Order: sequence, then structure tokens, then C-alpha cells
Amino acid sequence: MHPSLMFLFSMGFLSSLCSCFEKRQIRRGGDEADGNGEESFDLFYELRALQIATNFFSDLNQLGHGGFGPVYKGLMPNGQEVAVKKLSVDSRQGIKEFTNEVKLLLKIQHKNLVVLFGCCIEGPAKMLVYEYLPNKSLDCFLFAKEKSPSLDWTKRFQIITGIARGLLYLHEEAPVRIIHRDIKAGNILLDEQLNPKISDFGLARLFPEDGTHVNTFKISGTYAGSPLILIGIGAASTECSGYMAPEYALHGYLSVKADVFSFGVLLLEIVSGRKNSDGRLSPQKADLLSYAWGLFQERKTLELVDSGLENYDADEAVMCIQLGLLCCQSTVSDRPDMNSVNLSLSSDSFKLPRPGKPAIQGRVSRWTTDSSSAFTKNTTNASSTLTGATNATCTTRASGGSSFVEDFSRNSISCSSMNEAVENSAATTFQARYRVYS
Repeated sequence: MHPSLMFLFSMGFLSSLCSCFEKRQIRRGGDEADGNGEESFDLFYELRALQIATNFFSDLNQLGHGGFGPVYKGLMPNGQEVAVKKLSVDSRQGIKEFTNEVKLLLKIQHKNLVVLFGCCIEGPAKMLVYEYLPNKSLDCFLFAKEKSPSLDWTKRFQIITGIARGLLYLHEEAPVRIIHRDIKAGNILLDEQLNPKISDFGLARLFPEDGTHVNTFKISGTYAGSPLILIGIGAASTECSGYMAPEYALHGYLSVKADVFSFGVLLLEIVSGRKNSDGRLSPQKADLLSYAWGLFQERKTLELVDSGLENYDADEAVMCIQLGLLCCQSTVSDRPDMNSVNLSLSSDSFKLPRPGKPAIQGRVSRWTTDSSSAFTKNTTNASSTLTGATNATCTTRASGGSSFVEDFSRNSISCSSMNEAVENSAATTFQARYRVYS
């Protein structure tokens, strides 16, 4: 055979071989997929490619095992490392439904969210293919004595603010609203610089634009006359129960405030460097949320800070603990939304109200959905119980009794809908009431 023909034949063979491994390229617009002129994604990986990349899903390649199945590290022929989540075989989703959900997820892009590359629908188990993050999850650092020194206070505060930004994006800024439902240290992955990325949307639900809450026990498939799209399958795993909001755990009511509650618990874990429940500790200290509340009442807030931290900003630490308690309030409307959380973390002039007793884990907490809000109700003489070396105090600047923001917020548990103009007006009023200028 002529050498040039041999060369062309070899190149064609290699091209065909690589196509078995690599993800197909994104197709844009025009005639190919939907014919509607919008971007369309050819998001499928071949099963054979993922088998070879993960050494046929070898135990040596397994990174972990969550409530929805194991996750494996894979190496593609082009050198790219990926994480392959092999979903449970008993999924009741059809191929079309699953594919539509993945297409929606591909539109969700933020620096504090794990990047989804695509999926595989061949064989009995559906799979999702994500970017690979070498430092694994936050719990591997936070709760391990040999790694926790890597998380100094500056890095911990950066992780807190990064998670808050990611949640704000999911709740308010993404193309479709997403409630994660499983925010915990194990679902916060860390990149090479220990920057946080929220992972595992297996429990997330996408809300229709005019919906504000879902009763997950009673509503299936539709809500308020509109389709309710589930990202992933199954129910909450028992390991995340320590992070779960009481109205969701006890009654199945789900709103963005359920994520806020979970964030509050996680925030206290990051500051304290311990798990939210630890049976090895004394009864007084075993439950982190209860212990934090007790210290706050006794004006000993800084005693909660991780003793392994040699240096930390006392004002920031106290603020984070107080914010964590506010996020864990029993009354749903007393919890801030993630926009308020981000404002608190980013502004030195923002003053927090005094929290009430949080929804202590392991107890049947009373929770209500009244219209009062922790960030709008009158809190006269509500001096924050701050402690420690600084003995700092922080009083709210709230005035007025009606909860204008919460009543018109699409994040509260309510059956009413509202337009964007009202929301913008509410947000403006909220910021005007609580921003203190130096």
C-alpha cells in the first residue's frame, strides 16, 4: 500500500477510536436539535468510554459513595480528569426526562458550582460526568486533624462566602431556580486553591417561576398547574438529617429557606471545626446548634471557634456564628434569604438582629410561617450577644413593624405570587433599612 494511503488510513482509525472516548462537541443553533435557533447540547458520553476511563469502575478509582450511588475518578484519552457519578439502578425516570434535566443543569454555571460535562444513558445505570476536583470535599479537611491546619481563618471565611454566593446563584440568579436540599460539608468540593464548589444536585428541585414552596410529600410531578422537574432521584439520605430544616424533615415543606437552614448549620461547622453532632462529646456539647445557642446566651460566643486556629478575626467569627444562628431559626420567615446572607458577609456596615432560639436538632421544633421577618421586624434594644476578647456589641437599626420584605419575597413559604417590580422595591427597602454608613 502506498505510504500516503497508509498514513490516511491510520489517521482515520485513530480519529474513530478517539470518538469512542471523547464527549461530542457542542452543537449550536439552527437545524440540528430543537430547530428553535437556541443552543443545543450533544451531552452524551459512551458507556465504553467511561468504562475504560474509570478502569471499568474499579474500587481503586472510587472517590466516594453518596445517597445516589458511587462516584469514580476517570481519565479521558486527552488527559482530562473527570468524576463519574453512577446513579442508582432503580431510577424511575425515563430517558427523555433525565436528558431534559441534564440539559437544564448544563445551563447552570457559576464559579462556586461544580461543572457538569454531560451524561451517559447506556446500560442499566444512568451516569453524570463532572469536573474532577483533586482536594475532594470540605469534610475531608475540616474534620481531619492532619488537614484542618490548611484551613486558616482567612481560607474558612473565603469558603463561607463562596458557598453563600453559589447558593444565591441557585436561588435567584440561575436560569431556573434550584433548591439544593442537601447542603452539607460532604457536598462542598474544593479545587486546587481550596475554593469551594457546591456539588451533588441529586436532591435539587427546580421551581416554576411563580412558585414559592413545595410540599414534597403531597406534590408529585406538578405544582400550581406547572411541571415540577426533579434533578436526580430519590429522597434525602439519613446522613444529611443534621442539616435538614425542621419544616422539611417533619412536614415535607420545601422552600429556599430549607437551604438557608442547612447553610447555617454548615457555617457553624466551619467556624467550630467540628461536626454538627458528635456523640463523643458531653451532652452539653454533642449537638453543635444547641451548644452554639447556649454560648451565645452566656455571652461566650467565641468559645465556639475552632481551638486549632492560632489567629482569626474575632469580629468576623462572632458575625458568622450569629449569622449561623439566624439561618437556623425555627420560624421560617425569621431566617434571612441568601441575598441578605451575602450582604451580611460582604458589608462591614451591615448589622445583624439578635437571633431567637434556633430549631435544635433532634427535637420536634415548633415552626410557623407568620409574616414577621428577622430582617424587618422591630427589634428595639436587640443588642447582639457578642463575646470574648473583643466584648463587642452590635445593635440593629430596624424600625417599623410590618414585614414588607418577607411578605413580598418569593423565598418565603407562601402561596402567593408576586411580580419582579415588587421584589425589587422590597429589596431596596431592605437595604435602606439596614445599611449603616460610616
